[in-house]
This record gives sequence, C-alpha cells and structure tokens, in this order.
Amino acid sequence: MKRRVVVTGLGAITPIGSGKAKYWKALCDGKSGIDKITHFDASQYSSQVAGEVKDFEPQEYIDRKDLRHMDGFIQFALGATIMAIEDAKLEPARDNLDSIGVIVGSGIGGISILTREYEVLLARGPKKVSPFMIPMMLINMASGMIAIRFGFRGPNSTAVTACAAGTHAIGDAFKIIQRDAAEVMVCGGSEAVVVPIACAGFCSMRALSTRNEEPQRASRPFDAERDGFIVAEGAGIIILESLKHALRRDAHIYSEVVGYGMSGDAYHISAPAPGGEGAAGAIRAALDDAGLPPSSVDYINAHGTSTPLNDKLETLAIKRVFGDEAYRVAISSTKSMTGHLLGAAGGIEAIASVLAIEDGIIPPTINYENPDPDCDLDYVPNRSRKAMVDVAMSNTFGFGGHNAVLIFKRYET
Repeated sequence: MKRRVVVTGLGAITPIGSGKAKYWKALCDGKSGIDKITHFDASQYSSQVAGEVKDFEPQEYIDRKDLRHMDGFIQFALGATIMAIEDAKLEPARDNLDSIGVIVGSGIGGISILTREYEVLLARGPKKVSPFMIPMMLINMASGMIAIRFGFRGPNSTAVTACAAGTHAIGDAFKIIQRDAAEVMVCGGSEAVVVPIACAGFCSMRALSTRNEEPQRASRPFDAERDGFIVAEGAGIIILESLKHALRRDAHIYSEVVGYGMSGDAYHISAPAPGGEGAAGAIRAALDDAGLPPSSVDYINAHGTSTPLNDKLETLAIKRVFGDEAYRVAISSTKSMTGHLLGAAGGIEAIASVLAIEDGIIPPTINYENPDPDCDLDYVPNRSRKAMVDVAMSNTFGFGGHNAVLIFKRYET
C-alpha cells in the first residue's frame, strides 16, 4: 500500500515578499512585485522590467564567508529551506538523518557566477578564475549545500527541466516518500537569473514583455493584450513528510500530496504543442495518480505565463481534460504578481496552492482587463476570492516540452 505524504513546512523568497506570511498576504492582496530592473543597467534591452527579490538578507541565514562561494540561486535555496524547516518545527538533529532527503530544481543555476568568471578569464587569464567557480555554478549544488548544511544523508537529487523543475522536484520527492525510501524530503526550486546574459537571451527570443513604462501591469496572463512573460528570481521550498512521521511529532499538516503527473510534448524546443496535448497528458496523469475525477478539483494554479501561446494552449489543455467542468473550476496565475521564476516557479506556486486549501482564499490573476476569446475560463480576475478549496492543482510547463502537475488535497484522518 502506498504511504500517505503530507506538507508540513513552507519557505518562500519572492519578488512580492520573503517568508510564507508576507508572500501569501501579497498574493491575496493582488500586489505586483514587478518593477524596473535594478540589478544591472537594462536601458539597451527590449524588456527592462523583472521580478527582483527586495527583502532577503542572505547573511541572516548564511555565514558571510560561505556567501562568497555561493551563487544567488544557492543562497535563495538555503534561505527558503531554513524558513521551511522552521515553519515545520522540524528538528533535524533529533531525527534519523539517513531518512531525510533533498531535491531542489533549477532551470539555469549559477549563471551569474559563470558570467563573472568568464569576464575574469578574458581580462586576467585562466589562473585568475576562481577555484570555486564550478561548484558555485552547478545546478545540483542547491540540493548538495542544503544536505551539507543540515547533514541530510537521504535521497539527494536535482530536477533540471526548465520552468517545470520545481514541480518535478516536489513530485519526485513525493514519490520517494510514498515508496518508503525516505521519511522527510526538502524539495522545491530556486532561480537567480535577473542577470545581463540571461535577460539578453530571453529578449532575443522575443519571449519577454516590453511593457516597460508600466511594469506592474506588464504580466497579464490570459489577457488579450499579453505580450510576454516577466523574468523573476527567488525560491520556493516545502517540507514533505510521511503521514506517520508527521503525526509522530505532532506536526501541523497543511495538506496532503495525492497526485503527480508528467509528460513530454515531443514537439518544439520552446513552443508548446499546438493542441495542448502534452499539458493535457500531465494533467490527466496527475488526476489518475490521485484517483480523482476532474469534478473534484476546486482550484488550478495555472502555469499562466502571460505569453500568447502558453495561455491559449493551457486553457485548451484544461478543456481537453475537464470538459464542461473547465468552466466551473477557479483558475489563476500568480505569475501576474510574481513574474516567472522559471525553475523556482513550481516551488512558490505549490505553496500558493497549499495555502489556498489552508486559508480558503484563491489568489487572483491581476491585470486581467481584456477578455480573449481563446481564454474564456474563470481566471479569478483582479481580486482574490474566498472559497472552500478541498483539492488544488498546480501546473508547470517548461522549454523542451517538459510538463509537470501536482495535486494537493485537504488533509483528513
């Protein structure tokens, strides 16, 4: 029999606030974290806005001498992990460290370190390149550093599936506990890509919004005037436990993880499949894994990137699976407020899904002003909504055709 898996801790570092409480309040208030880029001079870029983290002080979580050897995405991952462990009231020193594992995903990893050290190479030669460059930039180092910090010796891995990485990390961690290969998993995603080369690359793809004069209105998922996504940074980490382990230590249980589905588009390096088949396959697989019909889902936290193709085809995918139920279910894209955290998106959006169940509030899709005939579902426009949410679904889809979907359910004994 499969073991039950529950969520007991949440840690978030986001453009709208760091810490579970600040992040959730900003979401429910419909607050945008998008503004002009300050990390570098973006005046020559077609897109000059981003979701930058503004209130995270890494030295509060990490020793200063260690910070020098960590890319920003590792700092975010460690900070959010500490928040989640504290929220879960987990005491690792009292536990069997062999039974606690880590899976943290990222789409790009230490790109700022790579860029910095390449500039050193060009200016000063190979002998001046930092010996810490490689471990600072490797994507698996977020999981590795978390395990080193706390001594977690359980299953340790990394998901690298572009924008689906955070969701794949949580889903894989869920399955590890479910099959009795760990009691506790630290999982989620982290990203720090508001750097010149990454933003230039996305600009060259024409993937980003160019609504530079009104940053807070630039991310507008499902709106007819959407023109691209907003790149953003941060981390979302959750603590998963076997139900038995959580009950033994009298942990607060936010919700239960009941379904995980994934699929591949097998279509294009950056565009979604034209009929939404891949996304629909992952949604259907998650429902099948949970043993739930579409009619049981109360809320979908959509991938909702604010790009013309994604929002249209995600809507189509939902209709493919849900049929007439698609017009009943509440759907929102919290990327309208946070921007797109790429590999960390699944982490912070899983947290939003869990808190929607916990608090009975569905966060809105802000900047929804102009209906699109291709996007005709209930996107919870502009204001949060009080509602009983027993089952929440979180969708994420990544470049390369990677699709991942999680389903959370209200915990019942």
